[in-house]
Amino acid sequence: MKYSLRQLEVFRAVAHSENITQAAERLNMSQSAASGALRELETRFDLQLFDRIGKRLKLNELGQVLKPQVHALLEHASDVERLFSQHNQAGTLKVGATLTIGNYLAINIMPRYMQANPGAKVALDVANTENIAAKVSNFELDIGLIEGEIQNSLLDIIPWQNDELIPFCSPENPLAKKQTLTEKDILESPWIVREKGSGTRQTFDWAMHGLLPNINIMMELQHTEGIKRAVEANLGLGCLSQIALVDAFKRGSLVPLKIPDRDFSRGFYLIVHQQKYRSPGIERWMAMCLQH
Repeated sequence: MKYSLRQLEVFRAVAHSENITQAAERLNMSQSAASGALRELETRFDLQLFDRIGKRLKLNELGQVLKPQVHALLEHASDVERLFSQHNQAGTLKVGATLTIGNYLAINIMPRYMQANPGAKVALDVANTENIAAKVSNFELDIGLIEGEIQNSLLDIIPWQNDELIPFCSPENPLAKKQTLTEKDILESPWIVREKGSGTRQTFDWAMHGLLPNINIMMELQHTEGIKRAVEANLGLGCLSQIALVDAFKRGSLVPLKIPDRDFSRGFYLIVHQQKYRSPGIERWMAMCLQH
């Protein structure tokens, strides 16, 4: 073989930071050793993976093409090494989930996964759909669980389950007795909604097409519970996933509202990088999600 795994590790680390010093520190190497390994790799194949601008490195077009394949190869090599060492522990699975899924679905799947895979750990990163997709695209997460639709040619997007947003208000709000909202009600009421970039906000915006420019968005919050508390205080109307509202509706602290002829349905999806090596841990997690 004309290259070593160490050379590929150096390439991956430099591609991530575009800085040879940071890459060397990450790999616990000297800067000269890291530079030498990268130089040997490029010389061996008579190619250039980075544009060199003074002391700065910038991953070029060829480097961009090779980066995901090198990452997948190194991930596979790590799994092979674990098998050779006869380690039975599954290690840490890095899962990203949107706020709704993380708080109400992933948190229930995690203990089942760890119980079925003794020694396994799950690192859960909760953020909005846009951020989770970006981290999966950059191999910072093994798998993502998102709400709403995205367009990303680097990712496999796997339908998971259906969901629906429900508009709601405080029982103290006059609309609580009305329950069905007119366009006038929608436009005259202040709204407390999720931030742009979240799957919940995407679905809300689509559902309110034609009215959106005139809707009074009083607050944008990044936390589902914050929105529920604000609406309970009768500061405005909210619109969240049905799974986040079950308990509040049972208690009567929030009241569901109906808006005729507006589609609040959406899907939940699993996302994995197309070049990601799907380890047994990833496959087991996906299977548990699809069975949930």
